[in-house]
Amino acid sequence: MSRRLISTGSPLEKTVGYSRAVIDGDFAFVAGTTGYDYTTMAMPADVTSQSRNCFKTIAAALKEGGFEMADIVRATYYVTDASYIDAHFAVCGEVLGDIRPAATLLVVSALAKPEMKVEIEITAKRRSL
Repeated sequence: MSRRLISTGSPLEKTVGYSRAVIDGDFAFVAGTTGYDYTTMAMPADVTSQSRNCFKTIAAALKEGGFEMADIVRATYYVTDASYIDAHFAVCGEVLGDIRPAATLLVVSALAKPEMKVEIEITAKRRSL
């Protein structure tokens, strides 16, 4: 299987030179995904909504690449304030509670724009049938 690039259509992807996801064989590598709603290009103010939007974008990228959320094996979370951890983890539990990938959370001083409170990076491996 050849390398395949997945795009959300964000103009930033072309400008910066990255893909939302790269499919390479049985692996999907989903780029750091922030909480934008890509249908409206709006960023909600709260971390819960941002986390849900991250997972929505990630799920769409995985689906386009022929993967499912259950294929996720690794997650890295970045939050800009430790006070966001509980709200973010509540969303993680809703989405990944049964999948339980290996995961790391980092509290960082900032993301690319001040309104960004969370960013999620995912690796998935297609399961054998």
